[in-house]
Amino acid sequence: MKPINFKQANIKVAENQDEYMTLPAHHNPEEGTLTSCWELTPEEIELLREVGRIYLRQWTGNQPMQPVLLFTKNPFE
Repeated sequence: MKPINFKQANIKVAENQDEYMTLPAHHNPEEGTLTSCWELTPEEIELLREVGRIYLRQWTGNQPMQPVLLFTKNPFE
């Protein structure tokens, strides 16, 4: 799975930081939201068909977890 650019992306998180992949995202400061788009490999798509599950891991720095929401459709359209 890799982050990909999308039409509504207006920032690039971690750009030029070798230890991270650049994350194209849409930042909406009024809502306090950051939306990104991820592309699955054919193998990941097949595994998703088989198991029907997605896991989410967040590094929280031992701080409270922020709310998250996963989509299958573009939330801007």
